[in-house]
Amino acid sequence: MNVLGISGSLRQASFNTALLHAAQELAPAGMNIVIHRLHALPLFDQDVEEQGDPAPVAEFKDAIERADGLLFACPEYNGGITGVLKNAVDWASRLGKTRKVAALTGKTICIIGASPGITGTVRAQDQLRLILRRAGARSEPQGDVLVFQAHTKIIEGRLADERTREALGRHLAGFAERLAATAKDF
Repeated sequence: MNVLGISGSLRQASFNTALLHAAQELAPAGMNIVIHRLHALPLFDQDVEEQGDPAPVAEFKDAIERADGLLFACPEYNGGITGVLKNAVDWASRLGKTRKVAALTGKTICIIGASPGITGTVRAQDQLRLILRRAGARSEPQGDVLVFQAHTKIIEGRLADERTREALGRHLAGFAERLAATAKDF
């Protein structure tokens, strides 16, 4: 099964991008996670959309459509999701000029997140889940991976905390089960 990993952070030393790299390492057998960076996406602008999706947007939507599921690594800035992540969801929730169905429609999603704070990314994950449901994605409850005090658990870009690695591995196994069950529904 092919999973598209999306980090809501553009930062080179992002805890959330590091969490996606850990997910690649810990993915259960048969799950392949490919990380799609959001650096090239322009800000959503309906005037631009009406002229046709810019190439980075079309590539992003195509990557979502090819994926069996989506794994979001969701940072929390000021108690909510990042602007870059909201922008990506806004583009992916739209038809553009050529699509009959928005890329997010019906996609099964999983959300994880890391933050230096003591509550992890609980508020941002709740906000993202709500926005993705509104955009037509499937986000059945699965529990949370809330990596709090990430600066003590992600060292030099690697998830080093063993308990967190185990929790992430279990979470990904549960996601794989959901994806397999979802595939049977279609």
